[in-house]
Amino acid sequence: MFYLIAIIAVAGGFISYFLAGDVFGAESSGRRKQRILQSQNFRNGQFQNLSETPQLAEGESMPKVMMNFLFGKKDPDLKPRKSIPSVDTDLKNLKKEDNIFIWFGHSSYFIQLNGVSFLIDPVFSKFGSPVQLFNKAFPGADFYTAESMPEIDYLVITHDHYDHLDYPTVKDLRPKIKQVILPLGVGAHFEKWGYAEEQILEEDWGGSFVLKNNLHITFTPARHFSGRKFKRNNTLWTSYVLESNDLKLYLGGDSGYDSHFKMIGEKYGPFDFAVMENGQYNEAWKYIHTLPADVLQASSDLNVKQVIPVHSGKFALALHPWAEPLQKISSGAKEKNLSVLTPKIGEILYLDQENKNFEKWWE
Repeated sequence: MFYLIAIIAVAGGFISYFLAGDVFGAESSGRRKQRILQSQNFRNGQFQNLSETPQLAEGESMPKVMMNFLFGKKDPDLKPRKSIPSVDTDLKNLKKEDNIFIWFGHSSYFIQLNGVSFLIDPVFSKFGSPVQLFNKAFPGADFYTAESMPEIDYLVITHDHYDHLDYPTVKDLRPKIKQVILPLGVGAHFEKWGYAEEQILEEDWGGSFVLKNNLHITFTPARHFSGRKFKRNNTLWTSYVLESNDLKLYLGGDSGYDSHFKMIGEKYGPFDFAVMENGQYNEAWKYIHTLPADVLQASSDLNVKQVIPVHSGKFALALHPWAEPLQKISSGAKEKNLSVLTPKIGEILYLDQENKNFEKWWE
């Protein structure tokens, strides 16, 4: 009995020590906590979606989902059989006058607009998880690193899940980052990680900032959830509208399908481009991640000219074949009269260029 109690005590101490690690971030306090409590989107101790949002679809349960994920039959094409192709772009010597988009796999991408640089949800670690054991990046999809990045005017985070907010990456990027744009509550993580309070632009849905060179960014709803430990929804999740005098972009972040897409399209659209979550989906969690048909419908709701699909090509966080998201959105786009743009990792997409064509590199 003594040895059993000792083992439990040691294990408990190790778990407590582990959960106190920097990777898990920090809880909001002080003025930030007061802002959260005053938010109309924070009720019953949590941030809420605009519509009631179950974590799992009807008839599903977490044990069932986990058993299927861990022990169910895996598709032979769950992961690519060869290295993901990429383009080696010298990011530190881009022409400032070019308006461009560059994807780094999953939901990490770079935008330059009116000479201002944005880096969105960068995950440059080998793993999309808090420990270096789970969700290993596909070969070739880990080509770019924090060292590859130029100086960044605005680091933009959509929510605090590990596959969108990677502690080692934002720690390594810190000397290159001028300011950080975050949904309400996420700033607590960054302050723990050494970012200065004056660097942080943190807002609720509906809030906005005027940025360098007269760019504007607005925080818009998404249908998702948040949390880095066991407590969920203590920070907000968001999508964004980013606009210059000439271009308007929707930056989607993770979201299930809902009426907010049409609302955003009517209020802020039409959009020249929409960067849409397209991958890591499952019928079991359709309320918090869009299924392929949902991505197409959401894009139509937004009233967008051209769609850039992300959230695929780097991690196997669901059970579908790795290339299926790109196949389905490409084949279904014609029915919705949508133009889908699919650059390789690292390939430059010139936002001002007409008739953009990209090969079906996943084939």
